[in-house]
Amino acid sequence: MKKTIINYLTIAMLISTSITAQSQTPASNPFGLVYGDAIAANIPGKVNIHPVKYKLNGIEIVANVYTPANYDTSKFYPAVVVAHPNGGVKEQVAGLYAQRLAESGFVAIAADAAYQGASGGTPRNVDKPANRIEDIRGMADFITHFKGVNPDSLGLLGICGGGGYALKAAQTDKRFKAVATLSMFNSGLVRRNGFMNSGLATIQQRLKQASDARAQEAAGGAVIYAADVKTTDEQAEKMPFDLYREGHYYYNRTHAHPNSTFRYTMSSLLDLMEFDAASNMDLINQPLLMMAGSKSDTYYMTDSAFALATGTTEKEMFLIPNATHIQTYYVPEYVAQAMTKLNVFFSKTSIIQQLRPFYEKYNFWIFACFTVRQL
Repeated sequence: MKKTIINYLTIAMLISTSITAQSQTPASNPFGLVYGDAIAANIPGKVNIHPVKYKLNGIEIVANVYTPANYDTSKFYPAVVVAHPNGGVKEQVAGLYAQRLAESGFVAIAADAAYQGASGGTPRNVDKPANRIEDIRGMADFITHFKGVNPDSLGLLGICGGGGYALKAAQTDKRFKAVATLSMFNSGLVRRNGFMNSGLATIQQRLKQASDARAQEAAGGAVIYAADVKTTDEQAEKMPFDLYREGHYYYNRTHAHPNSTFRYTMSSLLDLMEFDAASNMDLINQPLLMMAGSKSDTYYMTDSAFALATGTTEKEMFLIPNATHIQTYYVPEYVAQAMTKLNVFFSKTSIIQQLRPFYEKYNFWIFACFTVRQL
């Protein structure tokens, strides 16, 4: 037994060392980035990061724009909007994928959601679906006017909860010419029914708590928060789901950021519990790529949404072999596989959009010449 315990401790130490090597601390990175191989300085001729601020419905949004190596503002580059996970911030996985996209030639933007991270808005940590969808549209507003960006070649990548909101944004906002998700999390479904339907018995109880919290806020009382607890490693090890167990270590240990938190206002549940990221999926007529780990316990959400995407003729599901939900956030092997898919997916769409004006022009003349010849 003693030997077994020592072996488990050795494995845990090795895993911890490996993960730490793939991350940084906010204090060690001048831009506060916490993912591995993050940009530490803007060097001419290399991928650069540009911290920016802009207003969205009167709220200040704080974002990072990543530009490709040798960025030339006289040219037109394809761009990708990256939406971060629930509880996450732009310096974590959203920043990692934004940087990787810039390394592949795209301009990418990752912003903190309104009321969250470094962005403005009070009370803090409001988490309403309508806000998160508007955040995505706001990033599109900003990046399509960023010098050097081709506004007609805009992609969208949503990660975890940001993936669910990306699906909703793309349903109606056709500025997005292609939409991709990674480890999509249907926030409304889980807040309503619990993870894997584990909370069905408490739906009405939680709606009552949310209603009471809103009433208290309206009366000038204190804001009540859900999930406002500090989890210990011992408690995390007893969690039955990989998502929450591994999420604890990612967000609280290996890739922790002071602006990242799982808590949200209890009154937000009034909006969250009526939301479903997979509703109206037939409105998506753009090319769609949905990715998830083959061992992800959140895969059922990707699977159900993908099946409902009947409005597009170009859709693909890609399962990353052996990856769990959280591992797609940082494990180099899994990130590389996701990026290979994303590069092909967004590049193909970008090329089509760039050729479309020429196709429409010359297709018209081909049709006209053919018609004259027939006459």
